[in-house]
Amino acid sequence: MGNTFMFLLMALNTALSSKEELKTTDQQTTTHHINVERQRTDVDSLYDEMNLGPVLKYEAFRQAMEGRKELPIQNKNIMTVIDFSLASTEKRLVVLDLNRKKVLFNTLVSHGKNSGENYAVDFSNQQESLKSSLGFFMTENTYNGENGYSLVLNGLEEGINDNAKARYVVMHGADYCSTGTIASLGRLGKSYGCPAVPRKYAKPIINTIKNGTLLFIYADDPEYLAKSHLIHQPNILMAQFNKTQLAKSNEG
Repeated sequence: MGNTFMFLLMALNTALSSKEELKTTDQQTTTHHINVERQRTDVDSLYDEMNLGPVLKYEAFRQAMEGRKELPIQNKNIMTVIDFSLASTEKRLVVLDLNRKKVLFNTLVSHGKNSGENYAVDFSNQQESLKSSLGFFMTENTYNGENGYSLVLNGLEEGINDNAKARYVVMHGADYCSTGTIASLGRLGKSYGCPAVPRKYAKPIINTIKNGTLLFIYADDPEYLAKSHLIHQPNILMAQFNKTQLAKSNEG
């Protein structure tokens, strides 16, 4: 009888302990969900306040802000976003002053020769691929090279764009990045993987974003999202949260 009582007592203690652990896990999930929602609300507010709808997709902005939060960028006031989900005929480069809440530049930008025609659809981190790379970069120093005034870009994501400097992927001006080329070819000319901008805007853009600002190249690309450790997926977190809430409702 005594052994049976002790066994039942131990089983009860184990059940209570498991219930407490589940409760703690649920609380942590709820807290994490609330934090994500609060962060998204802040991003929503800034996006609306800066009236970015006409110049930049929300999802491109959201992802850029995710990386900005995580990365040790020297100058977080200035942020550049390139949206390669758009055609090359559209103004898909945007330079933002987040401190003053202003759009500083919105212009054309070329993609790599082997990334696609009017749309960039194929990306690489490999040497001599002649393709653009996605993800987060930090701007570094400037120099005058064969493409004129140029800006060094340091790829910050291992296996995604960290060969950028070795590949000489830099920002520079190019004559083929122009409305004239669009009128002639129906698309922009293409680079060897560099984000080339219109010649007349190269120097002012480069001087604005040089020396430690964030540049994010977006493309709504599932492969990039699967590899990147900097982008959170709120929809997935929401689904997990709803599943937890449903399980709790079913329990009681």
